[in-house]
Amino acid sequence: MSGISRRSFLSKTALVASSASAFGPFVVRGQNLNSRLNIAVIGVGGKGESDTDGCASENIVALCDIDANTLASRARKYPRARQHRDFRKMIESQREIDAVVVSTPDHIHAPAAMAAIRAGKHVYVQKPMAHSIFEARAMRLAAREHKVATMMGNQGHAGEGIRRFCELIWAGVIGPVREVHAWSNRPIWPQGVERPSVTPPVPDHVDWDLFLGPAPWRPYHPAYHPFKWRGWWDFGTGALGDMGCHVLDGVNWALKLNHPDSVVAEQEGANEETGPKRSIITYQFPARGEMPPLKLVWYDGNLKPDPALAGNTHAFRENSNGTLLIGDRGKLLTGSYGNAPQFTDDSAQKEFPKVEATLPRSVGHYEEWINACKGAPNTGASFDYSGPFTEWVLLGNVAVRAGRKLEWDGETMTASNAPELAPLVRREYRKGWAQ
Repeated sequence: MSGISRRSFLSKTALVASSASAFGPFVVRGQNLNSRLNIAVIGVGGKGESDTDGCASENIVALCDIDANTLASRARKYPRARQHRDFRKMIESQREIDAVVVSTPDHIHAPAAMAAIRAGKHVYVQKPMAHSIFEARAMRLAAREHKVATMMGNQGHAGEGIRRFCELIWAGVIGPVREVHAWSNRPIWPQGVERPSVTPPVPDHVDWDLFLGPAPWRPYHPAYHPFKWRGWWDFGTGALGDMGCHVLDGVNWALKLNHPDSVVAEQEGANEETGPKRSIITYQFPARGEMPPLKLVWYDGNLKPDPALAGNTHAFRENSNGTLLIGDRGKLLTGSYGNAPQFTDDSAQKEFPKVEATLPRSVGHYEEWINACKGAPNTGASFDYSGPFTEWVLLGNVAVRAGRKLEWDGETMTASNAPELAPLVRREYRKGWAQ
């Protein structure tokens, strides 16, 4: 690691892990809750459109996108915002910016967020918060060092349903949970394909060099921009990266997950260029306090666990994204965001007892972050929470690419039985892009 010793890095990491709290007071620089923030948005199309609108109660002072057509379209709604193509120049030139929203392809999340954090700006980053495990760790440490408010864009974390789900699990409604199955209908974009062989010209409205950012140079092709980038390893994190931080959020929170001991993947179609057409990824987590060791299995590409595991419950058959928790005294199903918990038809436990609310309720997804930027407690999905979560989610992609079981040392971010996989944990940036 350049610029920081391994001992120092691990020491800081341990400090973060021991002091992190999903709702604890954190932000020390801020302003009155009745004042308005100056917010910049990097990546204003797609999810960036709703992210911008979600912060429209504040001053949207800057819009940044590599696509001039997208930028012009959003500027019509926010005509007072300055327009930029390069986020680095935007952060350097617009000193009045208080906070930055990052809604770019995954490979730009960390470079944009780190530039903002180092400039002392609060940061909201779409999920997954990083493209690599190392980046997620570095972003978490940097946010604490610079004392900025942070949030990852897994909006279900602010919902009532996920809180109720956590409270039920902590109350022991289904007893100790030893096994979880989670699934997604993603990918809904091409994966398991080869790199295009033709090289059409770059459209005039696209800054292709800025789209590539820290990724290795390759010729432009519409197979990458504007939407299909998710399936390409250089730009996206596949089905797991897209939906894992949603579907697995309730499990991560309720079962207090951190680093798994091991992970192994079965997959179809993955290659050096793209993620798999479908995969099954199995994580093994150690005991956490009074919680027993956990086996967690992820399915994508419209794969699901055996319906018999869920008692052939109707909701299981209907949910294209969801989770099944198997406890010693019963089974629970949830929806995409850890919401709508219900017992399976074959659950030993059939009725919910009265369980008191123990978690604070959210004022709203974007509102949490905006208030934290102004000095309120940090968000429930801050980098202290989202960083470790993103690390273990993205580890599944490392297992897909490794093609064998990995014994994982989460503290050092290394596979003890496969040290050669280090470039998948910390990717090398293209010349001119700093980590």
